[in-house]
Amino acid sequence: MTDSASEAPAADWLLGVDLGGTKIEVALLDAEGTFQLRERLPTPRGNYGATLETIAALVERADAHAAAAGRGPRPLPLGMAIPGAVSALTGRIKNANSLALNGQDLQQDLEQRLQRPVRLQNDANCLAVSEAVDGAGAGVAMVLGVILGTGSGAGIAIDGRAWRGCNSVGGEWGHNPLPWLRAEWGEWPGPACWCGQSGCIEAWVSGPGWAAAHLRETGHACSTEQIVAAMRAGDAQAREGFERQADRLARALAHVINLLDPEVIVLGGGLSNVSELYEAVPARWGAYVFSDAVQTALRPARHGDSSGVRGAAWLWRP
Repeated sequence: MTDSASEAPAADWLLGVDLGGTKIEVALLDAEGTFQLRERLPTPRGNYGATLETIAALVERADAHAAAAGRGPRPLPLGMAIPGAVSALTGRIKNANSLALNGQDLQQDLEQRLQRPVRLQNDANCLAVSEAVDGAGAGVAMVLGVILGTGSGAGIAIDGRAWRGCNSVGGEWGHNPLPWLRAEWGEWPGPACWCGQSGCIEAWVSGPGWAAAHLRETGHACSTEQIVAAMRAGDAQAREGFERQADRLARALAHVINLLDPEVIVLGGGLSNVSELYEAVPARWGAYVFSDAVQTALRPARHGDSSGVRGAAWLWRP
């Protein structure tokens, strides 16, 4: 949705929805950012109509809760985090790894179905907004929010507001190529990515990317949870694989530091819980950043997996 989208009167509670690949979450926040309601339902896979109805069911529950509490105006405007972007050319969804969304006029369909104004924003942008407003990046001018999960996206918040860009691809870090390739690690030409390119950052540093690299390097099929557990138990192959992954992530983030120079980079998604990354990555990125020192901080999301839905709700803050 564009920034010129229909306006709504200021509300004392804020309504957000996070549309994920496996779950859809709704939340009501008060003015201090405290949850007043938080519910989830599974995402219907590959079914756009059923996805709309699931969103509507969750929003109706939130409406009822807000009405019972005497909070208004009614209906509350909706902010939504989506796994993709809104095309500045067509107004339809593009670049979503939830493929059923691509080509759909999600904003118009939701506004008609829910009878309220809707603002859409990329889920990584919502992470960045949530963490910039009152999270791990509170009080700084620029926050890069990076999602490391089944995919690898990123979003930019400047002064607590999402930076979408004129092509609606601001922060689309995961679909740039991994920089400074290491031939000795077999990084050329890189694994195929769902976007049609090869060697994308997402294909290397996402959870599936890490697991695939481990399989290629060791011959053992393991989940990222199993790899991390093995590393912590002293497995040499898992430790070597982690060192390679930390270096890949350091290179990928150094590329962004050289472009944007954010004060804080916040990690979200399942891999953000790998605590060893917060020491290993900054220890490596100085070799790739064009500076005599790197002051950028790397931090886990303060609000964890709730940052997406919180950032969506914050899209309607005054």
